[in-house]
Amino acid sequence: MPLDQLSAIFKAYDVRGVVPDQLDESDAHAIGRAFVAVLGAKTVVVGHDMRPSSPAMAEAFAQGASLAGADVVNIGLCSTDGLYFASGHLGLPGVMFTASHNPAQYNGIKMCRANAVPIGMETGLADIRDAAIAGGFTDAAEAGSLEVRDLLNDYAHHLHGLAPVSGRRLKVVVDAGNGMAGYTAPAVLSPLDLDIVEMYYELDGTFPNHEANPIEPENLRDLQAAVIAQGADIGLAFDGDADRCFLVDERGELVSPSVLTGLIADRELAKHPGATIIYNLITSRAVPELVTQRGGTPVRTRVGHSFIKAVMAQTDAVFGGEHSGHFYFRDFWRADSGMLAALYALAALAQSDQPLSALLADYNPYVCSGEINSTVTDQASVVSEIASTYSGYEQDELDGLTVSSDTWWFNVRASNTEPLLRLNVEGADAETMTSVRDRVLAQIRKG
Repeated sequence: MPLDQLSAIFKAYDVRGVVPDQLDESDAHAIGRAFVAVLGAKTVVVGHDMRPSSPAMAEAFAQGASLAGADVVNIGLCSTDGLYFASGHLGLPGVMFTASHNPAQYNGIKMCRANAVPIGMETGLADIRDAAIAGGFTDAAEAGSLEVRDLLNDYAHHLHGLAPVSGRRLKVVVDAGNGMAGYTAPAVLSPLDLDIVEMYYELDGTFPNHEANPIEPENLRDLQAAVIAQGADIGLAFDGDADRCFLVDERGELVSPSVLTGLIADRELAKHPGATIIYNLITSRAVPELVTQRGGTPVRTRVGHSFIKAVMAQTDAVFGGEHSGHFYFRDFWRADSGMLAALYALAALAQSDQPLSALLADYNPYVCSGEINSTVTDQASVVSEIASTYSGYEQDELDGLTVSSDTWWFNVRASNTEPLLRLNVEGADAETMTSVRDRVLAQIRKG
């Protein structure tokens, strides 16, 4: 792809594009050179997922970084949280080749500074983009070295130390979605006292069974059926790069990420009384209420990992949860880890004599709509009209428009990349939620 077209694939937090039309090995090479130039990196750690194009792209990036004078530690196949582990463990800036949950034709690049500090558009990504587009690179006087290193067992050992699982033996169904959890789950889960039922562990970037995007309910149906058929205690689903985790309870029912946020927050506050917990603005109201009840400090943020990580650093929060299934841990360099979140859930369940549904009941007092997307051309005017309609209620514009009452709240926000408005509604009961959802959705879609 011509370098002057690279701008289109640099998003708010990472790089995403269709291979090879929008992103190819020459682009990865240029971005490798730009990454080293902008960060002044002496050594870089590089990993990749199981997509067919990922190994060659990671190699091209490594060659570009080496020609720019940086040594490269290639950790090969890994999950995104495995790359964050490597960045923190080695104290190096890192680069992960993955398109996460996107369809098979995509690939992408996630980047971080040393110790998994995120790089977003305002913190270096725009500079890397501009340098890659400008080109004109000069080779360093001496090319950097290339080293291959396997950190999978070190990663697993680190997670075991953060969330040890002990107690009753559990039967666990794991849907890896043909993504990187098929590589990391055996290393992390197999040493534990668990009866594991494996689903779609084969690494296959064409995703032959279902898309590796567990936020979409249809991609969890196989897991739900398997949990019931196997009489399992819990089901775990991961996205393509395994940095997100979703749960299914013993009844085959989906568990809201807000509920898992509440469970982990509860356990973290037991270890760190009075600590700060981060939650984003589409997380259930139950989370800040729980944190306050337990003596902690809840802090609300915008949607997006760079915002959560920045606020975690500012407040020294011990944990942060997003309704999208990302969970962030201070003890994991403030990075998100789907596998670590899964271990927290397994640890809580193994120590309890209750089924998962009963264990989580107290964390789930409200009814949520889930995120509903609508195609809207003039997003700003629609949001303005909704604000006018609900002018008598509490409103804020931290991220889109949030309107609140005592028994419900909703948030409407525009997509950064598509002509979409995203609606999330929560109510004290199903009738309240449905009524508010339908009214707001009718206003959004009236055109």
